[in-house]
Amino acid sequence: MGVPVSQMWTVASYVLKQRIRGRKHYPLVLMLEPLFRCNLACAGCGKIQFPADILKKNLSPEECFTAVDECGAPIVSIPGGEPLLHPQIHEIVDGLIARKKYIYLCTNAILLEQHLDKFKPSKYLTFSIHMDGPREEHDEAVCREGVFDVAISAIKAAVERGFRVTTNTTLFNTADPSKVREMFDILTELGVEGMMLSPGYQYEKAPDQEHFLLRDQTIGLFRRTFANAKKRWHFNQSPLFLEFLKGRWDLECTPWGNPTYNVFGWQKPCYLVDEGHVETFQELIETTEWENYGRASGNSKCQNCMVHSGYEPSAVNDTFGSLRGFLKTAQLTMFGSKTMPGDETAPLAPRSRTSPAESELVSLETNFSQPEESPTESNVAS
Repeated sequence: MGVPVSQMWTVASYVLKQRIRGRKHYPLVLMLEPLFRCNLACAGCGKIQFPADILKKNLSPEECFTAVDECGAPIVSIPGGEPLLHPQIHEIVDGLIARKKYIYLCTNAILLEQHLDKFKPSKYLTFSIHMDGPREEHDEAVCREGVFDVAISAIKAAVERGFRVTTNTTLFNTADPSKVREMFDILTELGVEGMMLSPGYQYEKAPDQEHFLLRDQTIGLFRRTFANAKKRWHFNQSPLFLEFLKGRWDLECTPWGNPTYNVFGWQKPCYLVDEGHVETFQELIETTEWENYGRASGNSKCQNCMVHSGYEPSAVNDTFGSLRGFLKTAQLTMFGSKTMPGDETAPLAPRSRTSPAESELVSLETNFSQPEESPTESNVAS
């Protein structure tokens, strides 16, 4: 099991309470970015492209606590940048644990071993370590040799000392399904609690714009990757979200499900799309025109996005908000997801592309077809 029962119960209780109260726009995970600077310069990330004066800024612990209290989400993800570069990250984590928030501290693990003594194992704290494949693939993704070995050493040290450890993997059109499965095996042997997967979103500021996945390409990659999946693999995600990535469960984006707070304030509308900031969470919820986002809106920025921060909340809502979703989740949890004919040879993306227009043409020429689904195999998030 990729998520502890206590955490699942907390999330389920929270979701049900929101639905009973009739709240439509409620958060599930707060994306708390206490800084943007990083000790890596990954080609697919746009965070460190901010000006130097912005990269020097940190959120104070008090600013973090105010945002967490204002938002009310049961889970707090702390991405960056690299959170372990924050001089008061340990105070921030301690304050969130005192509030009984489930924390995912996202890190590339370069500094993790030297920081372990400053943290205490807790059911509320998880180190979410960035892993993008086996050694060669990971080091290429983060644009620095040797980082894979450092991360593996840090995972071993954290697990041995009783910390909760998960991993976070972003896949691009260069991903090789066999290498991704090899990484699953490596991480499983290390004893990580669960693995999180997501296709890369096309950050406008990212230096590398050639290797983001289109929607059909994402479906092909995840179908082939999970063909004949091993039961011993554990994922820190909703089974419905993994089915969504394979094109076998319909979800619409829930852009308010993972709101973002950073040095600029509350980011509109979501972690992935930056269209300005507001001062309060209430202002974010009440002034954002949510109907303008998500695939159904026709917004060009949303058409190829299948990222967890937008769709994992939708999957959780489906799980606890509809009988069909609950039963499907139970089925997947007990029996796993079946490999369908054609999964092992599903079309993959080209290894590189020269322009968005040519990419769209490749997607059309792929003529990707999906098997017909019965009513019990597909659902739209409420």
